[in-house]
Amino acid sequence: QLLSWLVAPSALSSLTLCIFMLLSPPAPSQASTAKDNALKGMCDGPVKKDLRFGVGPDWEMANTICCHNTKYAEPSGYFNTNRVKLFSRFSVDEKSHTFYDSVCGIPLFQAPIGRSLGDWMAESMEHGWPSFRDAEVVKQNVVVMSDGEVKSACGTHLGHNLPDGKGNRYCIDLVCIAGMPAMGDGLSMEPRK
Repeated sequence: QLLSWLVAPSALSSLTLCIFMLLSPPAPSQASTAKDNALKGMCDGPVKKDLRFGVGPDWEMANTICCHNTKYAEPSGYFNTNRVKLFSRFSVDEKSHTFYDSVCGIPLFQAPIGRSLGDWMAESMEHGWPSFRDAEVVKQNVVVMSDGEVKSACGTHLGHNLPDGKGNRYCIDLVCIAGMPAMGDGLSMEPRK
């Protein structure tokens, strides 16, 4: 009876399927694929059109900087131009603000953490780009390459890590962190404590 099961066409196709499943590598998880994309320098897609902080009209610049680039940045001081005025968008009563990937919407940075809004603003103004510290990084979603380039787990170019006397300083392009929060991606978007 075992022999007839082995040679029956339906049993043969089931057996073949079982062997195929046993020998096939598991499908990569979405998270590991995203980390691989970051390492390969690929965005998961184009920058979304619905960007926050008034950067939407500069979508072409955002798409070029975030998805087709590894070393260039938005103009110095862009975050403080008349249309954007990033820091005027935050209340001094607000404890922190979360910044999301402009391509895939995952949370990347939350600031200020461990410093005042004034200190965060002064450091960013001094350097010309929004500057984040280690405590402000959503570490599971940010990849720092060996050359200092900073990317999201979705492969989006974010800027560069330029350490100084205080530690790591992530000098980030606002157009790449102006995304809307992703819904239903299974990632927590609650502020970190």
